[in-house]
Order: sequence, then C-alpha cells, then structure tokens
Amino acid sequence: MTLLECLVGIALCTLLLNPLLKTSADLTVKQIEYEKTQALISEADRAFELIGRAIRMAGYRNIQSKNFSIKNVKYSSSGTVFLEVNKKSGFQGSDSLTIRHELSNGIDFDCIGNALTKERTKHQLALQGFIVDRQASILKGQKVNGGSLICQSLDRQGRIQNTTLMNGVNGFWIDELRTPQAHSIDGQRLFKVRLQMTDGAKLMLELERIFSTRNLL
Repeated sequence: MTLLECLVGIALCTLLLNPLLKTSADLTVKQIEYEKTQALISEADRAFELIGRAIRMAGYRNIQSKNFSIKNVKYSSSGTVFLEVNKKSGFQGSDSLTIRHELSNGIDFDCIGNALTKERTKHQLALQGFIVDRQASILKGQKVNGGSLICQSLDRQGRIQNTTLMNGVNGFWIDELRTPQAHSIDGQRLFKVRLQMTDGAKLMLELERIFSTRNLL
C-alpha cells in the first residue's frame, strides 16, 4: 500500500466518522441538558410543596387557643395580616410571601423542617416567609446561577432568620386569582405561584402552580 492510498483511506474514514462523532457529541449535550432540566424541575417541585403548604396554613387559628375569635379572621388580634404578598421586593423583581398562623396541638414545622414552638412565635403567631435574594458568597463580577430562594422564620427571640433553601431561582411571582371560579371553593382564596429556574447558562424554565388557602375567608 502506497502513502497515497493510506492518505486516501484516512480521508475516507474521517468523512465516515465525522457525522457519527457529531451525532454522539450532540446526544451527550442533549443528555446533559435533560438531566439539568429534570434537576431544576425537581427543585421547583420541592419549593412548590413548601410554599403550597405555607399558603394552606395561612390564617390557621387554634380553636382551643384563648385568643381564638371567629370575627375578622383575616387579621390577628394585633392587626397582623395572615397572608402578605410584597410585589417586586426581591431579586430580579421577584415577589415575597409572608405567612402567619397559630400553632396546632400537634407538631408544626417551618419551611426548612424545624419544629415550631411557642418560643418561635410573635403575638402567638408563627411566621413563614419566602423571598428570592442574590446568592451569598458570590464575588463581584462572578457569574451568578440565578438567585437563592430564602426561607424566613422566627428564632427563639422572635427575630426573623433567613435560611437558603435552594439556588438557581431566577424569579418568584405570586398573583391572586380573582375570577368567579377563584371564589367558588367555600370562599377561599386562590394564588398562582410562578418560579423561573435557571442553570445560569442556556436553560431557563418557568413553572407555575395554583394553591388554595384553607383558613382565610
């Protein structure tokens, strides 16, 4: 076999292998994107579960509590709003959510799984909050993978403490649905919660869920 024949053979092999190599590389990229997408969806589902649980708890009054009153259930005796949405108060114009409720006779947990006790209440009300903030420990100029979803609760001194739940949250928005259907569920209130998740590169997913309160009229 001459050198020319060898070069021709190598060229033919390259022509045949290039499409296969490109296809393999494309499949690898798609697989990585799929896995990242599933991870973001999984994180969003976990956030939705915690936020939905908090919304359902909003305004809970313990009927065995000496402070219980059926009047004006939207507000506590101290005038505190049980469910409060602050628009565009967080990272990238995200909203924030603050929930207040009394403790039940069982074991109640905050949004990071810590048990709620009477010491962790203010005016006999526990607090659970959600807000998106810029990721901590990010140096100036460093690429940011979205913001951090922050869980807020009260410590034993009644002060608000912030704990990071997850990163990769680029946006968090809450809108109350005021359609006739929204008020058809025993007078309860419906809220549409949207999360925008990102990997900080090319993936940007926007997911939404609708939750109903159980204790607000």
